[in-house]
Amino acid sequence: MTMCSVLSFTRTVAVALAGFGLALVLPHSLSARNGERSQAAADKAQAPPAASTPAQGRGRGLQFTEPSPLDFNDHQGYVPMFDGKTLDGWDGNPKFWRVEGGAIVGESTPERPSGNSYIAYRRMEAKDFTLKFEIKVEGTGGSGLQYRSRTGLPWLANVSANVTAFNGPVNLNWMMTGPQADFWPSRVYTGQFYSENTPMRILAWRGQVVEGFGDKSKRLMGTIGDRQALGAIVTQNDWNQYIVIARGGTFLHIVNGQLMSVMIDDDPASSNNWSGQFGIEIEATTKVSVRNIWVKKLS
Repeated sequence: MTMCSVLSFTRTVAVALAGFGLALVLPHSLSARNGERSQAAADKAQAPPAASTPAQGRGRGLQFTEPSPLDFNDHQGYVPMFDGKTLDGWDGNPKFWRVEGGAIVGESTPERPSGNSYIAYRRMEAKDFTLKFEIKVEGTGGSGLQYRSRTGLPWLANVSANVTAFNGPVNLNWMMTGPQADFWPSRVYTGQFYSENTPMRILAWRGQVVEGFGDKSKRLMGTIGDRQALGAIVTQNDWNQYIVIARGGTFLHIVNGQLMSVMIDDDPASSNNWSGQFGIEIEATTKVSVRNIWVKKLS
């Protein structure tokens, strides 16, 4: 290779490296022959980027961006599941469920005990979705939002005698089986992943990331935070924002902007991986109110 060719090749390499913020270091002999031209190329390669150059990521010329902030009231791509006035599309025991103050309300008292009672949304079945709603529990009882759930299946738990005396035999059309985004502010259950009316029961407690295979096994993979500390984010006797994300066998429960639990169920035959209906639960002596129910259905 002639000296001209060597110098031409050297300049090409130096320019290429300069594009990545690097400088070409030449052997002394070649540097001496190249003289001022070689020094000028090195200076150019080592020069800082111009002030007008935008911030770049990791030396590749790519800019980093942040996601848009959480907007609970962003309903683009969502459809409402509740009109705020009637129980149109909803099916539950009228002894316990009504509309009040723009919310679906379920109420159980010592004189009118509900036990486990559900109101199901009959107009949609979904598997993959993002769900947003607001929920309030007054009293010491519990609630939760059912999803991917079914009705009509045999009920596994015992029903107390006072509930049977008031309600008569269990009506399986109003009993739901499937995943639940738990909400029980007076206890540690809010935000956990619960499998209603199955042997799996609690799969991911609040503050946990759990991987499992249906009812055969479950394994803690990581923690989100302290179970008790996360409870401070939940408000009793007031409204809470709840988001449920279901994608395949992965489920995320988010309360008031805080991730509470993650469950990953790898068993395709698991009831957690059915396509099913949405519903609201009332359990024990309490009053539950749910409003602003929006869903973005993907499948």
